[in-house]
Amino acid sequence: MRETTDTRARIQEIALKLFTEQGYEATSLREIAESLGVTKAALYYHFRTKDDIVASLAEDRQAMVERLIEWGQDQPRTIETRREFVRRYADELYGSHHHAFMRFMERNQTALRTHPKVEKMRNLMTSLVGVLWDEGDSTAQRLRSSMAILTLHAAWILLKEEDLGDEERRAAALEVALELIEPRPTGH
Repeated sequence: MRETTDTRARIQEIALKLFTEQGYEATSLREIAESLGVTKAALYYHFRTKDDIVASLAEDRQAMVERLIEWGQDQPRTIETRREFVRRYADELYGSHHHAFMRFMERNQTALRTHPKVEKMRNLMTSLVGVLWDEGDSTAQRLRSSMAILTLHAAWILLKEEDLGDEERRAAALEVALELIEPRPTGH
């Protein structure tokens, strides 16, 4: 079972890399199999189509986001809960291939526009930022809280310096994200 799980994860990793570099539509299952050093038949054992690979990536990400939303909704509505929520999201985003999946989605928007799993992911992201909102928050505070989540993603796109490591990128993004969720006095 472990070997099957490892093979599935390796297929996802290679496919995600190729889809992001070459584009979803320009990448074939044959190229994925060749990059893995396996036959197409071996690849078919795990995934019949490219769409199946994308669906599996989206499902993995959705499961992570759903767990985090559920945790956040079960917590008291405090600033410390918001801080912990943002930290947990940063840990998930930077501790896995989720950032690569988000980059893939951003670079393949046209090809994925109508994909049902991707649409569900968009809806989940709306629910995710909603956990950071309180009923009495101003529109500006809701926007700042939403930007906190986007900041964690933006660091991958905006901080591309060669000498910047993932941990430094994560720390900078987390610092800004945590500042954004801090409540501000009304009218500021």
